[in-house]
Amino acid sequence: MNIFQSIVLAIIEGITEFLPISSTGHMIIASSVMGIANDDFTKTFTVAIQLGAILSVVVLYFKRFFQTINFYFKLLAGFIPAVVLGLIFDDYIDALLGNVLVVAYTLLVGGVLLIFLEDILKHKEIDDSTDDINYTKAFKIGIFQCLAMVPGVSRSASTIIGGMTQNLSRKTAAEFSFFLALPTMFGATVLKVYKFYKEMHEKGISFSGNEKLLLIIGNIVAFAVAMIAIKAFISYLTKHGFRAFGYYRIIVGLLIILLYVLDFNIQLV
Repeated sequence: MNIFQSIVLAIIEGITEFLPISSTGHMIIASSVMGIANDDFTKTFTVAIQLGAILSVVVLYFKRFFQTINFYFKLLAGFIPAVVLGLIFDDYIDALLGNVLVVAYTLLVGGVLLIFLEDILKHKEIDDSTDDINYTKAFKIGIFQCLAMVPGVSRSASTIIGGMTQNLSRKTAAEFSFFLALPTMFGATVLKVYKFYKEMHEKGISFSGNEKLLLIIGNIVAFAVAMIAIKAFISYLTKHGFRAFGYYRIIVGLLIILLYVLDFNIQLV
């Protein structure tokens, strides 16, 4: 991976992380097109730069993190399902990372579901906040979040829809999704970087100076782009809902499948 490739992936991460279109799926597609999808460092990079994106949540919602201790216990309740299932299925999830065809199918199916769920879950926007989320609701949203362990599903879409099933407004569901991303993505980043470092250490090597530089650049770019994306997404979602994202997912999924059928040079595992 070179600097240009790292910036491209970081921009994609920053734009897509908090949109219901799957950041991981888009980075897998982009890295496959650039021919670096199967590189171990690339897989680590695509997870590690999520840290930069989630730091944008801390900056944008800084005051919200000085709430009561219950706020953090609610995040813990929503985080537990991902911890349990993530540790159990970690190797299986790693095997799926880099498989563009899996991403294509999940983008397609997820797009259809977004369109129909938008109608099913459509309700009058209420004046609520994340303070109205109890531990039970947080845990149930956390279960929905686990669906995003499959590349292409979208953590943002899973948790926002999970919140709406608990009678939260789109805005509140989205904000809790952002907050829940902090422990979830931080944990995933630490685990992925640790595994990569351990594997390299066993081989007698570690992160090279260039790889460290790429990680720094990637996180900075992802942070800056995510700051803009979050503001735009909240505004759009509150007014228009998921339908446009559903159609987008369907188009991208079908395009990838078409390119695969036509034997276009997309790297698959």
